[in-house]
Amino acid sequence: MIEQNEFNENKLGFGLMRLPKKGLLIDVEHTSRMVDAFLDAGLTYFDTAFVYVGSEDATRKALVSRYPRESYTLATKLFATAVPTEKAAKEEFEVSLRRTGAGYFDYYLLHSLNKKNYKKFEKFHLWDFVREEKEKGRIRHYGFSFHDGPELLDEILTDHPDAEFVQLQINYADWEDPDVQSRANYEVARKHGKPIIIMEPVKGGKLADPPEAVKKLFKEANPDASYASWAIRFAASLDGVLAVLSGMSNIDQMNDNLSYMKNFSPMTEEEFAVIKKAQEIMANVTEIKCTSCRYCTEGCPMNIPIPDIFTARNKQLVSGQIEAGQKYYEEVTVDTGKASECIECGQCEAVCPQHLPIIENLKECSAAFGG
Repeated sequence: MIEQNEFNENKLGFGLMRLPKKGLLIDVEHTSRMVDAFLDAGLTYFDTAFVYVGSEDATRKALVSRYPRESYTLATKLFATAVPTEKAAKEEFEVSLRRTGAGYFDYYLLHSLNKKNYKKFEKFHLWDFVREEKEKGRIRHYGFSFHDGPELLDEILTDHPDAEFVQLQINYADWEDPDVQSRANYEVARKHGKPIIIMEPVKGGKLADPPEAVKKLFKEANPDASYASWAIRFAASLDGVLAVLSGMSNIDQMNDNLSYMKNFSPMTEEEFAVIKKAQEIMANVTEIKCTSCRYCTEGCPMNIPIPDIFTARNKQLVSGQIEAGQKYYEEVTVDTGKASECIECGQCEAVCPQHLPIIENLKECSAAFGG
């Protein structure tokens, strides 16, 4: 099990899902500079996944090949949802080892469990698999990431008490959200005594650019603090948190995060009161709750940039930027599929961790943008 001394006071984790790019490829040189800054700050937790396109290879080049193995901790994940056989699911582990060159994984996760897929992980004997790999020394700790409600989380943790940690979507905007249920899931994990890794603390970047009323609130409370810092420090201030993952895309985001997480100070009661007011504002905001994970785009037969289209629409819905939203929509669909070209195959909805009604959302976007 994970010992208390493995909890790092500086809880920031480097999420490797949204790495900087040159064209369509990950910019390894830029990523390497981010890795250097992260490790120089005394932080060690890196998080990738089999399905993050190019990320495991970039991890090998920017981290594994450049630093001693004992100087960092590495997490990756097994995504069984889209594979047809048990053999194919287990092969993901071997592929991840080859891609990263890490030799072993400090943290290994069964990826994105929910009510639609969790029985598949049972059917494919993947809990037994990760337990066996731990006995072989190729996994140090195993757990799972989760995108569903507290009842199912309680069931899984009851059926699998050997799970050493759980990764949850937690941020101040989703804390009481009836779909995400961040608080309720957090409380279930705490009830079972499981360390928590937090994903989406900035909600796919949305909380780095919140609605104007929230920006005004934060600036009045602390003019020098970035909007993202409020989100990440809220998550890191919760009890039982092993790491808070931030999917940083450039060195500026890294430097901002390090400025307040290198020597982390938990939120004060006064700061939590400000967050409470922000939550009340966010609860009344109408938006498409996409976190831009891009799981939906990989298999889209019409090559529709779904997260980018939703970003364009949210500019209109959240900030009232009607013209800016229209212009952004036109930019992101110049060489790709438009919202109106969706053929309603449903592959996107099958893999969406947020369980969004993507087909209906695209119809609404098509009507708003004229195609």
